[in-house]
Amino acid sequence: MRCLIQRVSRASVTIEGEVTGEIGRGLLVLVCAMQGDTGEDADRLARRTVNLRIFPDDEGRMNRSVLDLGGEALIVSQFTLAAEARGNRPGFSAAAAPEEGRRLYERFSSQVAALGVEVANGRFGADMQVTLVNDGPVTIWLDTQMR
Repeated sequence: MRCLIQRVSRASVTIEGEVTGEIGRGLLVLVCAMQGDTGEDADRLARRTVNLRIFPDDEGRMNRSVLDLGGEALIVSQFTLAAEARGNRPGFSAAAAPEEGRRLYERFSSQVAALGVEVANGRFGADMQVTLVNDGPVTIWLDTQMR
């Protein structure tokens, strides 16, 4: 599984003119399940995400996690993270099949919540507009297939 994590002051997702998920300070997490990913990959990625120390401590060093902060997470599915852009038109064949992608996305989101972070979501497979204020900016890429 892959995710792109952005430290945010606030973020929201809108579908067909309706805000369906909104958070204050925390993480915007764009998530993509890849072919061959398992539930264990989703669980491991969730643990890494909530424990990632990218928030400043009292001395300004990135030394606190979203858990330490009591922050929130907006989790949005984004199959385009699987893009293979060798030419001018990206291919997405490395992404998991839609039903498997949905299952792993939902497992990841549920696991983040179970680990103690309040979660808001986009809608799997929907056309979404995501608004965010990137704090820092801080953007981190995690991939369970890259050890």
